Amino acid sequence: MSVLILCHFALALFAAPLVRRWGTRAFLVLALPPAAAAVWALTRWSTTAAGGTDTTEWRWLPAYHVDWALRLDALAELMVLLAAGVGTLVLVYCASYFDDRSRQLGRFAGNLLAFAGAMLGLVLADDLVLLYIFWELTTVFSYLLIGQTSDHKRNRRSALQALTVTALGGLTMLVGFLLLGHEAGTYRISAILADPPPPSAALSAAVVLILVGALSKSAIWPFSLWLPNAMAAPTPVSAYLHAAAMVKAGVYLVARLAPAFAEITPWRPLLLVLGSLTMLLGGWRALRMNDLKLVLAYGTVSQLGFLTVLAGAGGHDTGLAATAMILGHALFKAPLFLVTGIVDHATGTRDLRKLSGLGRRLPAVCAVAVLAGASMAALPPLLGFAAKEAAFQTLLDGSTGDRWALAAAVAGSALTTAYTLRYLWGAFARKPGVPDTGAHPVPAAFLAPPAVLALACLVLGPGVPRLQDLLGAYAAQFPAPGHPYHLALWHGAGLALGLSAAAWAGGLLLFLASGPVLRVGHALALRSADRVFGGMLLALERTALQCTGLVQRGSLPAYLVTTMSVVLAGQIAVLVVDEPWTGTPAPRLWDHPTQAAVALLTCAVALLCLGVRRRMKAVVLAGLTGYGTALLFVAQGAPDLALTQFCVETVSMIVYVLVLRRMPVYFEENFSRWRRLMRMPVALAGGAAVAVVLWIMAGHRRAESAGAAMVEETAHHGLKDVVATILVDLRAWDTMGESAVLAAAAVGVTSLIYLHRRTDAAEQPVLPLPGDHPHAALRTGDQPGTAPHTAPRTAWQASRYESAGLPSGDEGAPERTWLAASATLAPERRSLVLEVVARLIFHPVLVLSVYLLLCAENLPGGGFVAGLTAGVAFIARYLAGGRHELADAVRFKAGLFTGLGLFLSTATALGGLGEGTVLHGWTWHGHLPLWGDAHLSTAVLFDCGVYLLVLGVVLDIVRALGARIDRQIERAGPRPEGGRA
Repeated sequence: MSVLILCHFALALFAAPLVRRWGTRAFLVLALPPAAAAVWALTRWSTTAAGGTDTTEWRWLPAYHVDWALRLDALAELMVLLAAGVGTLVLVYCASYFDDRSRQLGRFAGNLLAFAGAMLGLVLADDLVLLYIFWELTTVFSYLLIGQTSDHKRNRRSALQALTVTALGGLTMLVGFLLLGHEAGTYRISAILADPPPPSAALSAAVVLILVGALSKSAIWPFSLWLPNAMAAPTPVSAYLHAAAMVKAGVYLVARLAPAFAEITPWRPLLLVLGSLTMLLGGWRALRMNDLKLVLAYGTVSQLGFLTVLAGAGGHDTGLAATAMILGHALFKAPLFLVTGIVDHATGTRDLRKLSGLGRRLPAVCAVAVLAGASMAALPPLLGFAAKEAAFQTLLDGSTGDRWALAAAVAGSALTTAYTLRYLWGAFARKPGVPDTGAHPVPAAFLAPPAVLALACLVLGPGVPRLQDLLGAYAAQFPAPGHPYHLALWHGAGLALGLSAAAWAGGLLLFLASGPVLRVGHALALRSADRVFGGMLLALERTALQCTGLVQRGSLPAYLVTTMSVVLAGQIAVLVVDEPWTGTPAPRLWDHPTQAAVALLTCAVALLCLGVRRRMKAVVLAGLTGYGTALLFVAQGAPDLALTQFCVETVSMIVYVLVLRRMPVYFEENFSRWRRLMRMPVALAGGAAVAVVLWIMAGHRRAESAGAAMVEETAHHGLKDVVATILVDLRAWDTMGESAVLAAAAVGVTSLIYLHRRTDAAEQPVLPLPGDHPHAALRTGDQPGTAPHTAPRTAWQASRYESAGLPSGDEGAPERTWLAASATLAPERRSLVLEVVARLIFHPVLVLSVYLLLCAENLPGGGFVAGLTAGVAFIARYLAGGRHELADAVRFKAGLFTGLGLFLSTATALGGLGEGTVLHGWTWHGHLPLWGDAHLSTAVLFDCGVYLLVLGVVLDIVRALGARIDRQIERAGPRPEGGRA
């Protein structure tokens, strides 16, 4: 079973090249997987008819009890034969329907075959989650198939409408599946049907949610609007998806779950009422349509309502009638859609008002249509008659609700007869005043697929007793009555036959009175569901815009207040309802008075932040709270955390200062007293809520702390620094992910700063600015006195200033004094003390960073804090000497460090595959001259990658927020006469 499903998707991947090579003949090759599935299902007929099953199981997500579980029983056998058999014939039909010049034919072929595979998986799935996956795959592929000709607005709108309705129904159904799986303790469908959970409110809610998904898929009112609009799709799609496959998925799900949940409230009332209403509304609407496909589309809606009534009735006999009707409907509706495609192909129109005399021009096509239409109208001796007789009789023998549904079914059958006559008359009859329609001959290969299906209706009518074993095996899941119903073509002259005769007579009268019926229909017509749907979407869009305008006001404080208020409300609600603090040990205020002093000072600084109006003062106070946190780490005995916190706060404050140069001194938003009084409690309550939650979480720990195991594992490897070992060995996966996120964030930030470079190609040269070297190139990158340079340059040909990634014109640093480029700064921006200090500490800080990197196995340090320390050294050079000094200090682009770091960490991780697993650690022990005994581990190499990555990120941010902004400020300033100082 799994192989058959996967073959559909595998061959669908090659559909486009096959179509390009063989044209429409490729459809014959693509028909092989569904043909193989149909043949395989036929070989299992005797097993499933006897009540046996075929199963396939693979443990997929054992932690969530989700399995790749497939199961073939009687109901699945019927659906596989329909999905695969009709799918095969539709693919063969496509070889004649399309021509080699059809647009995007390869994509269409692949989507159609993939849909067939998804439908096969849906009906075989024995796991609720797996069924949902295939369910949504059919939704996606139907969207692609309906929107095949996406250059037409109608196709795009119809595809989006079908996707919206069925996808929302599917998501609702998923919630129901999760509730049902929780109540049953398993997601295995066969296990749930064998031992259904007891009735409860949760189970009733799950049933309703599941039925919403099923009804939306099968176009049951009020979800029926998408199916007629989906007729914008090519005719083969309508014949397969909207007659034999996709729309049957909802009916199949109802039939699958009915044996276990038919007695659960409100299963029967919901399905009987909505199914009967859909049957009547769809049939009545079909009488007013002039497009042959729309006549069949609304007729399909009506028939789906009838199928929902039978499948949802939840009885032995109605279950038998439902499966017979499912088979009969597919066998007569699919050929009618295919015949419609032939008529459209031969004449160029589907408008029944323009068609005339086709019965004589295309007698074979007319014969196929009459045969399928007679089965749809339930005329003997066709399969449709036997199935309709079974439906009438079983509803007649049912409960009071079933008899009410029977009345609707008889009225719906009369409508079915009427729109069947309307279809046949409109397509093939000669109409007074309408000239005969010209039509080209129809090849036998084109007519063969609908002819096969129509002949099946004729053969299976008298042969319907042979279906008793298979369909009865499904019905046997319900409690059997004293005298169960048996399928047969003739049960004698009884009430059921009389009801059928009444339906035929009523349908004939409706057809003959088509004029008055049309006038009455237009008079009674309410606003179309399509317009209601459009109005709902428009209202939803307007509401969303209004909500967005109300909430998204461009105020960051307002966003923070809103977010914190919502989070705070949720936390308070949980704390009040659950009272989780019960049994939680009281927190210790401090372990040492030093902690209390530092905490009070930190809280005091944090409170001062609430009333600050100057941006710089707010940054300094916020930084002090970070330093206070670092001191708490020191007092707590966590030097690694303290060191990292000090470095992060230092770099963060510098970055803030660099950004604030381009921002107003004061906060632009007017802080009135009442607004501040409203925001302060939110901020204070948010911090208090986080503290309380952390206290409760720590106090509710029941398992032993993992710290002892971490210490033991670290000591086992001869190491002492537990924190560093966790980061680069025990939890290296987390570090890798965080490193990748850090690199991506840095690239994103700097890309925003440099975004305008994409439009700099046609930029005009500008004169050098004060501080530029006298021989510096213009901004176009050309050398003075030379022709414009257009040939690309490699990284090895670039100068050290170009390699640093700075804007052109940054090469001009004069001869160095204390710093290489300090003379390029204006006198008022220079600080001799800062220049001397920066020059003196630069190399020692770099050496310190290397020491912190290499000593991390046994002392506080590590690649992250070492990279930050090295970044601080370069930041000091930049702050003292400006952007030219940064260019002299960093000879390569910052991205090179980031890329090398990420590459080194990833390569070290993948190197562990040599021992069987990613990130497998190993250590080399040896003896080095002058060094003595030494060892090197993969953890050190991994940490070196982190070091380079963090250094690259810091340099990249300083380059973007420092040097780049310096350049912008200089260019925005006044220019001297002639462009030189």
